[in-house]
Amino acid sequence: MANIVDSILQAAVEKEAKFKPTEVEKEVDLEIDEGNLLGIDTNHIDLKVLKENREEFLKSLARENTQLLINKIWQLPVERVEDAVIAKLPAPTTRLPREKPVPEKKKLTKWEQYSKEKGFVKRKKDRMMWDEEKKEWRPRWGYKRAGGLAEKWVLEVPENADPYEDQFGKLKKASNERVAKNELQRLRNLARNMKGKTPGVGITPAPVPSKEHVTQSLHVARTADASLGRFSKDLKNEKPMKDQGKKRKFESNYANVDSEKKRALDILGRIQGKKPVLDTRQATHQEINKQNQLRAMEKGGKGKGKFGGKDKKGNFGKKKGTGGGNLTGRTTGKKGVKNKKNTSGKGK
Repeated sequence: MANIVDSILQAAVEKEAKFKPTEVEKEVDLEIDEGNLLGIDTNHIDLKVLKENREEFLKSLARENTQLLINKIWQLPVERVEDAVIAKLPAPTTRLPREKPVPEKKKLTKWEQYSKEKGFVKRKKDRMMWDEEKKEWRPRWGYKRAGGLAEKWVLEVPENADPYEDQFGKLKKASNERVAKNELQRLRNLARNMKGKTPGVGITPAPVPSKEHVTQSLHVARTADASLGRFSKDLKNEKPMKDQGKKRKFESNYANVDSEKKRALDILGRIQGKKPVLDTRQATHQEINKQNQLRAMEKGGKGKGKFGGKDKKGNFGKKKGTGGGNLTGRTTGKKGVKNKKNTSGKGK
């Protein structure tokens, strides 16, 4: 009998050992935010115990803090919903960081900004409206709307209009233009809100068009067809159209390895070189021109001398019909005859 009692007591002790107590004592109470189900433990951590058995220490710490949070939740007012007991959480007190930035306030469109400045009051229209012809309620817009183009089987021709003009095609064209205009305004509002480039409307007319404006308009008109102007017929005495814009040029993918290596070494040598690259030909020409100008100033002065002196713009040796006062041995006139004595600009 004693053995039976001992076994029962041993089983009860083992059962109690499996379930740890709900009461947890801490030196410093946890900062608990029930609204966010958050508990902040500021107690000192024993590093020696943590290093000896890290897993067991962390599991024990997590269980104790979770038990304290659950004890705090059970102190809140509760209610029963069907078979579950639900606690009413208060408003959170801790400000948690957002995963994404706060959305910016939506900017007003051009019309909304204009109506706000003018003080217009927006009145919401009903979806359905009464159709006098059909004697029934019909949608104001959309499918089977009242007064739609599909319902008009006959149209009156205005007095000042062409009697052979298609009035149905005219109404359909006006409707398509309104739809395109609304879409353009929508894209402009999106581009303006995104701080991008506003879509244009092509080449707008100008009261006094310049040469560049006419050239650009002609280029747009010629490239507006399906072949981009390739098979368009040219007018009489019309000059061939030039391609506008710059074309990007790429080197071949199958270039010579030696030339590519040489080009790379040249670039590296210019970068690492201590002395700057000097264009001897350009420097020589600059020095000769400088000496010629000084010589022309000494001999010619302001009068009409051999080298012409100064012109109205203050340049030397550039008198009309003269050789320019350049003594670099360049040829002037016909057949490359050197102009050493003849300065009239006429070849022999």
